[in-house]
Amino acid sequence: MSKPHIIAIPYPAQGHVIPLMELSQCLVNEGFKVTFVNTDFNHKRVMSSLADETHKRDDKIHMVSIPDGLEPWEDRNDLGKLCEAILRVMPGKLEELIEKIKEEEGDKVSCIIADESNGWALEVAEKMKIKKVAFWPASAALLALEFCIPKLIHEGIIDDEGTALKSQMINLAQGMPTLKTEDLTWLRIGDTTTQKIVFQVMLRSNKTVKLADWVLCNSAFKLERGAFTLAPQILPIGPLLASNRLDDSAGNFWPPDSTCLEWLDQQSPSSVIYVAFGSFTIFDQIQFQELALALEQTNRPFLWVVRPDISEATPYPEGYKERVGSRGLMVGWAPQQKVLSHPSIACFLSHCGWNSTLEGLCNGVPFLCWPYFADQFLNESYICDLWQVGLKFTKNESGIIPKKEIKQKVERLLRDVYFKARALTLKEMVMSNVKEGGLSNKMFKNFIEYMKS
Repeated sequence: MSKPHIIAIPYPAQGHVIPLMELSQCLVNEGFKVTFVNTDFNHKRVMSSLADETHKRDDKIHMVSIPDGLEPWEDRNDLGKLCEAILRVMPGKLEELIEKIKEEEGDKVSCIIADESNGWALEVAEKMKIKKVAFWPASAALLALEFCIPKLIHEGIIDDEGTALKSQMINLAQGMPTLKTEDLTWLRIGDTTTQKIVFQVMLRSNKTVKLADWVLCNSAFKLERGAFTLAPQILPIGPLLASNRLDDSAGNFWPPDSTCLEWLDQQSPSSVIYVAFGSFTIFDQIQFQELALALEQTNRPFLWVVRPDISEATPYPEGYKERVGSRGLMVGWAPQQKVLSHPSIACFLSHCGWNSTLEGLCNGVPFLCWPYFADQFLNESYICDLWQVGLKFTKNESGIIPKKEIKQKVERLLRDVYFKARALTLKEMVMSNVKEGGLSNKMFKNFIEYMKS
């Protein structure tokens, strides 16, 4: 009997590719055949990053690509433009791919697992009479918020284009983060044109998600009880981390620099500030310099991930590298799960993307929160207000987080034993979900049974 063949199709962003790749690895281990579909643009990045890795690539996952509808030189960070191009081009290309698999391999695709934001892929599955599964790589709170959009419009909190009608605080359910209306996810993405396009994508996803037989979420019930209670159709199977399988994570857009692990080995336990802002955050010159000087002034060792596109655009303060010497290490991209599990890490200065949030939580590391866009403000509220494992920064009147503020918060976080103790308690709670008998573990097993039926 041939293995059931699954097509996995992430939304084309780093924070979406890695967790769906993780789910794909878990499915391969359960005996499924997986074809993983990136856009041509991201496929090239992932493959060249894998080529740089010393460990062998998991060939059980078949990596393929289809065009995203943009020209090679166009900016993929322009999310409005990207969303429109995807809708125009990708559904037809996905259908062609499914037909090709059937013709060339004589294989019938038995299921499509699509990122919930790729609702069009669920429509393709419906049309081709294939099982449909929506995968949500972010917090359940964010998806519950998306599901509540009609209610927010009805209550006059936003208009039908997603614009907030007045500044107020929103709390959708007990145990969920409280959010300012200006921090609603779609209002934290690009300019107003982009915001309106992203909002329309969300409205569309609210319809297409109803086609899915399962809505799987990379989170844990105990972590987000309020959100899962509010939207019980969202099913937790997380946290999906390579470290749970004692393996390396795959799907990076940049090759991770593993030399930083040797540097960490030379540092004292719980001494290093780890600084990383994900794949999207952009800094202006002043803010970059303030952060650099603050790290220097803490007099603590620090590991700072400065993406190649940032280091090309913003220079370090004069004489900086000479002054920090071997106390500070700057790398282009890091094997983050391995870094966060290293005993020398003291805290995580993070943009609060959901993957980074989970990776920090699962390693019992307290946070300094520096959200930049989309759902990161929601995650910051979880980290600081609800879970109490981190601190927020305060910007000055120019919208800059000054070096003095950064240095003070680092000192406060590392001086107060409460944060580390809370982080360790939360780590135990979160990890119990994926262990044998945990809720996420049971849910995943039920899903596997459904897939094999």
